This record gives sequence, structure tokens and C-alpha cells, in this order.
Amino acid sequence: MQLAGKHVLHAAPTRVWAILMNKDTLAHIVPGVSRLEQTGDHTYKSILDIKLGPVSGSFTGNLQLDDLQEPSAFTIKTQQNSKIGNANAAIAINLTPVGDNDTEIIFDGDVKLTGMLASLGNRVMGGVSNTLAKQFFSNLEKELDKEPAP
Repeated sequence: MQLAGKHVLHAAPTRVWAILMNKDTLAHIVPGVSRLEQTGDHTYKSILDIKLGPVSGSFTGNLQLDDLQEPSAFTIKTQQNSKIGNANAAIAINLTPVGDNDTEIIFDGDVKLTGMLASLGNRVMGGVSNTLAKQFFSNLEKELDKEPAP
């Protein structure tokens, strides 16, 4: 399943980068994360609890931030396992300056699903993915509002 989109934030790329690279704020903005434990440089053990429509489950796995090109690009790689199926994803994230103090985040990647998750089909899972992406950006905007620009 393809996961792609874009969103403009009212903050400079360096500020957005700093928030996305901080374990504590990352745990707050990724929907469903109940625990994010650092295991190495930009690698984490994660526990997610997702409840959206027909999709509900507790996922455990790994999350890695890779191919870091501060402050403009990185890749999120994750492998999550649950009783309802597994999800493996690699999502490229690009932070592009827009004007003087805005950032456009463009994301594009592939998610591979197995088990019941895969049997729900792309239409249902696509809707779930879109909802999670909207929650992510809403949470990120709230985090940016908490920390005024320097």
C-alpha cells in the first residue's frame, strides 16, 4: 500500500527537524504510541495502540530514523507486529522551506501489511492511514505551538 501526501507547517525546517528528532516529542506526535524506548542512535523499540473503526490492536516493534540529511530529509523505517497482523513500512520524509518561516513536509513510502490487516484491503487501510496522517500533523502543529519560535 502506498502512503503519500504533504502538509505545510508554520515553522522553519530546522525547528520541525528538531521536534522530529526528539524522542519525547516524537512519542507525543506519532498517533497511538504508548511507549518509545531508545535502543541506539535514532533506533527505538515502540509500542502502539491503534483503534480506528474496524482496526484495533496493540503493536510492538522497531522504529528507525535513517538516511538523515539535516534539516531536509530522512526515512522512517518501522516493523510492527500484532495479533491482527504485521506492518512494515519505509517512508521518505522531505522538509522543504516555503517562504521565510514555513515548511512543507512531503512523505512518500510503501507499507506492507499481513494477516487481518492485509485482508481488510487497501480501501479500509487507506482510510485508516489518512486518519493517522491527519492526527500526526495535528499533533505536530500542537507541539510547535507549545514551543514558540526562537
